[in-house]
Order: sequence, then C-alpha cells, then structure tokens
Amino acid sequence: MRWSDVVELALKWPEVSEAVSYGEPSLKTRKRLLTRRRVDDDSLVLLDVPAEERDHLIEIMPDVFFIEPHYASHDIVLAKLANIPNDILERLLKRRWRSSASKRALKAFDDAQL
Repeated sequence: MRWSDVVELALKWPEVSEAVSYGEPSLKTRKRLLTRRRVDDDSLVLLDVPAEERDHLIEIMPDVFFIEPHYASHDIVLAKLANIPNDILERLLKRRWRSSASKRALKAFDDAQL
C-alpha cells in the first residue's frame, strides 16, 4: 500500500480532504485529523484505537503495527504503510471518519450504500 492508495480510499467518504499535519501529508475530516503519514519511516498514525485493541493488533501483526513511547498514552497505533492490509486499514480509518463526519454526511453516505 502507498500513501496515494490511502488518499484514494479516504476521499470516497464525504468531508474528507487532504491536508498537512506536523509538516507531513495527512487526511482530515472537517478539520479533524483522520490519519497522518510519517514520512521518515513510511508509516501511518491511526487514531481512535484503544490500548487493548492496539496491543492485540501489535501482538498478532507485529510486521504491520507498532507503537512508540511518545504515543503509548494515547488511543493511537502506528502502521507500516507497505504492510497494512487494505481491509484492516479501511476498517480503522472508517471508524475514525464516522466519529468525525457530520450527521448529515453520515446519513447521506449510509443512504447511498443501501
């Protein structure tokens, strides 16, 4: 997976836009961070991943998921971009998107999926 694949996936959802966060490429939903690419190690910062889930992901997929001390006290997991399966990435990003999108956008999206 490449950053362009992440962008293509997320831009299908209403209210998502490309942005910059901490000087690096990111995606936002209504000015709220959806994900950010860490250019130095080509990884993603994935938010709204509780510690229990994060620890489980790291345990079962150590070639994909990891954490650094700086993020350990937050609901965040880091993922190696080249190794993350598309379906898992989509699930994690969509959960974050659904918590950030407006009710109107969610309803329109859900109605279109029926």
